[in-house]
Amino acid sequence: MYDGQACQRLWNKSAIGRPLGEKILLTPAEVVFCHEHRHLNWPHDDWLREAAEESPQLLEEAVVVESLMVPGNRLVTHQNFESLELSSAESTWGLRWTSESHPRTDKPVAEVRWYHASEQLDVEDLFIWSELVSDKGRIPEILVVDDEHAVVTYRVGRVEPEGSMGSPSVDGLQCIANLEVTHLDSGGRFIVGFEKWSEDRIGVPHPEGRVLDPCTSQMLDSLDDPENSTMGAEILLDLLERGLHPRPGFKYGTRWRCYDRPLGEGHAPWLVVHPAEAPSDWGGACLASRLASGVGKTWLHPLQRDGGWRYLSITRPPADSRWSNPSRR
Repeated sequence: MYDGQACQRLWNKSAIGRPLGEKILLTPAEVVFCHEHRHLNWPHDDWLREAAEESPQLLEEAVVVESLMVPGNRLVTHQNFESLELSSAESTWGLRWTSESHPRTDKPVAEVRWYHASEQLDVEDLFIWSELVSDKGRIPEILVVDDEHAVVTYRVGRVEPEGSMGSPSVDGLQCIANLEVTHLDSGGRFIVGFEKWSEDRIGVPHPEGRVLDPCTSQMLDSLDDPENSTMGAEILLDLLERGLHPRPGFKYGTRWRCYDRPLGEGHAPWLVVHPAEAPSDWGGACLASRLASGVGKTWLHPLQRDGGWRYLSITRPPADSRWSNPSRR
């Protein structure tokens, strides 16, 4: 509880704390922020050590608060949602307002979660949360903290990748499936001696024929035996049915790179990972997303929802919304 001379200014100007008459109630992370950026003294000399013992995530949470508030954003964390009559998706940690708005009179522009880089990546939970946030017209924002307390910002949300090449015909795929093949050590197949290739998006051209990777081979096999289909085969077929042209994404650290137009007419805008090969923690997810962003592509993680495949994107936000804490030496 703080009742110093800056009390009213902290709430009225920066939306810090919970107003209680002539006082404001600060969360532990807000106490740290106010000590470092608003010249407030610690409640007592041993307060920080005691607070960190009671809440082991306090130091990370404090740098997240700092990252959001130093640029001028207004932030209300979950402890004050009910008292300020603010609604949010379940498990949202904080609500963010721009520097021109205030929780008294305006609606938040974003809902925020934060994670340590070593925490598990749960795409199902992220997908559900991002849908709830987006349905409210808000931005689903993620802040990730590493071991030296540096913060990076990402946005998550559903993406429906689509291309212009239409869905492949079942007859065309079946025609390829019925061709004589040579099995390769990789698990793929080599096909030669055909008169016409019925679907240019299937296989990689070879001077003497076509080479099919293992996943494509499994997809063709599943046409006659759907019960033996694999996850990779199902995702590949879904990408084809969306009008995309999937090609190997090895050089980008993913299973597929997907073109939305015929080869030669543009770059592949999507990188799609196989769920079994996806990063398991936020450190790996940040690396994958940053690599995709660096080559002008969007990293997608497939997941099965409502009987079909959906795609979760983890992307870097625009340059003016990349919240990061001030560097320390």
